[in-house]
Amino acid sequence: MAIDLAELPNDTQELKLIVTKLDKENERLESNIELLTDELALVRAKHFGRSSEKLSEAEKLQMRLFDEAEQGAEKPVEIIEVPAHSRKKRGRRPLPASLPREEIVHDIAEKDKVCSCGAALVRIGEDTSEQLGFVPAKVWAIRHIRPKYACKVCEGANFGAGEKVVKIAPPPTQIIPKSIATPSLLAYILVSKFCDALPFYRQEKLFRRIGIDIPRSTMCRWAVEVGRKCEPFIGLMHQEARAGPHILMDETPLQVMGEAGRADTSKSYMWVLRGGTPEHPVLLYQYHPSRSAQVPLAYLRDYQGYLQTDGYRAYDEIGLLPGIIHVGCWGHSRRKFVEAQKPSKKAGSAEWAIARIAKLYEIEKRLRALGLSDEEFVERRKREALPILDNLHSWLEKKAQQVPPSTLLGRAIKYALKQWHKLVRYLDEAFLTPDTNLVEQAIRPFAVGRRNWLFSGSPQGAYASATLFSLIESAKANGLEPYWYLGQIFERLPFVSTEDDYRNLLPWNMLKK
Repeated sequence: MAIDLAELPNDTQELKLIVTKLDKENERLESNIELLTDELALVRAKHFGRSSEKLSEAEKLQMRLFDEAEQGAEKPVEIIEVPAHSRKKRGRRPLPASLPREEIVHDIAEKDKVCSCGAALVRIGEDTSEQLGFVPAKVWAIRHIRPKYACKVCEGANFGAGEKVVKIAPPPTQIIPKSIATPSLLAYILVSKFCDALPFYRQEKLFRRIGIDIPRSTMCRWAVEVGRKCEPFIGLMHQEARAGPHILMDETPLQVMGEAGRADTSKSYMWVLRGGTPEHPVLLYQYHPSRSAQVPLAYLRDYQGYLQTDGYRAYDEIGLLPGIIHVGCWGHSRRKFVEAQKPSKKAGSAEWAIARIAKLYEIEKRLRALGLSDEEFVERRKREALPILDNLHSWLEKKAQQVPPSTLLGRAIKYALKQWHKLVRYLDEAFLTPDTNLVEQAIRPFAVGRRNWLFSGSPQGAYASATLFSLIESAKANGLEPYWYLGQIFERLPFVSTEDDYRNLLPWNMLKK
């Protein structure tokens, strides 16, 4: 805004006040420009750059500059002897020995098996190579035949009251009565969608190519019905998840059509909980229209143990409940420094923080590989990580006084300091890790699928998706092949009647069969 010099006061004090006010306004505008410039550069980096947060080799080399002070300290010269070693020849991996083999012999003509001296050539060996054959999905019709029986002598005249004239075996018990869907077909369709992110409309085209007509609407109906019949598993899985010492939780957006009282463009959420024991983890997915603290509170009320999450404020209320120890996530803290680093090509403060966090992960990886007892692991982790954490915390407090809080770096520093008391708690127990990566990995299959099918067609479909994701991802986490596992439970589900029957079909119990 232009200033009319004629309107300026002649009083020196008044002029100083105007200059001070304009100087403050200029600082505010410069801060906003810096923030907007960083955010624009970050958006461009996310859109045009690589999406992975993994550092490139060049960035790793750049970050070693921050360790110069440590590397420059005087150390005794060590002479390292590298023992002789052999290296395997690189090449294509051999095909699995379990595959059936079809042998094709490519022999020379009989006339060529005679030497020029007249003697017959002798076979002295052979040269072999293998290729992989493939047969597309095999489908067949299963015809259920139920013979009918009747008496042609009396034609039912001597039958008792209520006795049927024509006798026939009852129809086979099916998970979806009166449908063409077998357990194997349902397992294939549902694993293709919820494990391989193949939407129903694409599967409809695939089936049509082999002459089978299964409309996507039919597959949707099957998924909802199967999900409803699998709901009893969810309560049991919830119990198992809470029985362990450590729960990780996260949430991701979801668009659901047809929610009562809400527009189709409204944002809903898929909440994901990972619990259970380290040997038998439980992955539990829950659909909710809300992102409020009441959602995790419903699952964690009266829970006793460690809860590890990101810094979303809804979890803070849960972390204050008696018996719950709230643990933070270094992965999310690191991500904010990565975002602060991306807009600038120059090495700076963000890289320094990332390098320190990387040291924490290096310690974790190295000590995990040693196979230490829990007590020794915790003792050594604290001994090696605490100096790095103390150094990083001092740096954060110092930088917080120097860096404007509105910048991306300022936000990263503020987040780390606010979460600090939770970030350091992973040191206390061997089963705790620095981050929530395990639950984020469970979200990834859902996020990949969401890019393909974009939304759930109804709340019923969203609930069914949550149930089926829970079963599939829990099976994978326990080392079960998901197609095999779903086929097994779909075969047996029509015959279960008690809670123990359902419990026996949970993934960790199927491992014992």
